[in-house]
Amino acid sequence: MTGTSARKLAAAKALLLDFGGVIVSTTHLPGWQARLAGHVRVLLDGAGVAAPELSVEQITDDIKAAGIADSHWKDAMSRPLAPRELRHEEFWGDFVAGDWPQQAQDIVVTEAYDLCRKMGNWKSERVLRNGMLELLDAADAAGVPVGIVSNALCGRVHLDFLDAHGLTDRFATIIHSDEVKLRKPNPEMIWLATRALGVEAGAAWYVGDNFDRDVLCGKRAGIGGNILMEAKGTYNLPYELKLKPDAIVADPVGLLALFTQATRGIAA
Repeated sequence: MTGTSARKLAAAKALLLDFGGVIVSTTHLPGWQARLAGHVRVLLDGAGVAAPELSVEQITDDIKAAGIADSHWKDAMSRPLAPRELRHEEFWGDFVAGDWPQQAQDIVVTEAYDLCRKMGNWKSERVLRNGMLELLDAADAAGVPVGIVSNALCGRVHLDFLDAHGLTDRFATIIHSDEVKLRKPNPEMIWLATRALGVEAGAAWYVGDNFDRDVLCGKRAGIGGNILMEAKGTYNLPYELKLKPDAIVADPVGLLALFTQATRGIAA
């Protein structure tokens, strides 16, 4: 699974990047489930929902179980040709609160978007990957638009990071799965971005950090440069996939080198 295709990379007319694992590296923060559970309990108390069985400890356990269910669901959704994204209300109403009293379930469903946003921001610390700013500068200098194509239960979390770091305007288009109600490896995710940028998929590069969502999506979309960037979990495949990206890079520094070579007309 570590091989690459024999295809040579032509210069990119657009560069599409996944967010987690490519633009940023992500580290989970300890205790986030209990913090979120405490917030949910406050919401229930504020709405006058007693539900004594829903202690902070029980809500924490349900949030943990929901995370596991969500992970398995994501793995399963790499199999259909055109998977949809899980709605915020489904995550909270079905995965977290499926066995809760109806009134308590209604509260978290109503607050589902805000809860997903808080969960994303409280769950993980994000750090811009080394070389990303230089890559964006090189793309700007070459006149190549850069877009984001990313699966996200709440894409606003990614935008929160980009806004905080003054990076939002560096991207010509941003496609988040929860906004468009589709998820990779649905090829429409890539096509939405290439249409927005006015280029054909075959003239663009797509860079992601896993096989079953990213490399497969690029293949289905007919992307011109299907590139895998190594990150935590890249080689932890949920099932066997005989996929070979056009190139494998360790980080944005390696991607910049590949981009520079192709832009100068040097065979990759």
